[in-house]
Amino acid sequence: MTPAELSRTVVRAVRSAVDEGALGAIGGMVPETVKVERPRPGGGGDYASGIALKLAAATGRPPREVAEVLRARIAGRPGIALVEISGPGFLNITLERDVQCGVVRQVLASPAAYGYGDALRGEAYDFAAVAEERAWIVVEVVVRLLRSQGADARIVPEAEAEAEAEAEGVGEGAPGEVLAVVPCPTPGLVGLVGGDAARWALLRAARHDRPRIDVEALLAQRESNPLFRVRYAYSRSRALTRNALQLGFTAEPGAVPEGERLLGLLRDHPGVLEGAARHRAPDRLARHLEAVADELLRFQHAVLPLGDEKPSAAHRSRLALAEAAGTVLAGGLSLLGIDAPELL
Repeated sequence: MTPAELSRTVVRAVRSAVDEGALGAIGGMVPETVKVERPRPGGGGDYASGIALKLAAATGRPPREVAEVLRARIAGRPGIALVEISGPGFLNITLERDVQCGVVRQVLASPAAYGYGDALRGEAYDFAAVAEERAWIVVEVVVRLLRSQGADARIVPEAEAEAEAEAEGVGEGAPGEVLAVVPCPTPGLVGLVGGDAARWALLRAARHDRPRIDVEALLAQRESNPLFRVRYAYSRSRALTRNALQLGFTAEPGAVPEGERLLGLLRDHPGVLEGAARHRAPDRLARHLEAVADELLRFQHAVLPLGDEKPSAAHRSRLALAEAAGTVLAGGLSLLGIDAPELL
């Protein structure tokens, strides 16, 4: 169950409570979406939501009372193991372990499309073609992100835009959104460091921020270079698969208690893609890939048997999680237009 799916589960619980009169009249203000996020310090479970605090003002009831109404309705939903109330009325939700394994299965079953969705289906976006190096790269990736969420997005060439404007009788001027992007501070960066390194440097910073360009650091093949870490983590995931085959076993999704943080990052991936698309923010995806890579590099040491240890179900489950993480890294890099080599 992804955060987006859990959000829909909470929304259904709110609607159920409203329809049954359990929350009283809230002026028809049933939210279309509910934010779920990682629990804050002191909270428990896999995810938390403050929806009860928002509804309390509309219902005139104490937040914890509203939270209890929602807790009873969320707890019985498929995939939910436990719902607790903390603080003034936060809902802390723990997912069933089998559901968490399902995320790994989902990634491995659709490696090229995990995280893609239809949240923006039916929406159309035209972007004006731009010549500046960074702006062009950002717009190109934003179009890919929007398409990944079901939107119809394109870059309109200047000649085509002028023809459309003339046909529509709107006079001069190219139709299409112009993204505000701080220009590349080092012209010709692609020629200096190559396309992949240049893209990473220009996309990792928010488009309204000036990217920091250090040519030597961008070319460094060591873990101090974030792009190297992301690509290295992907290559390690592929090496683990090859090494496992040599030891006579393959991946099989299952419970991985020591991989909870990595699994959580994989569950977050669809929401990251949607947020990056909605906010025209490729940097959100880049930072997420760094987090996945760093966690995979910490986790990798537990995947293969050590010494005379025989491969077990635990090793197969760990391998499946590592392969899923590598899949997310490769897919994310592809959306950014960056190559993911299996060997570094």
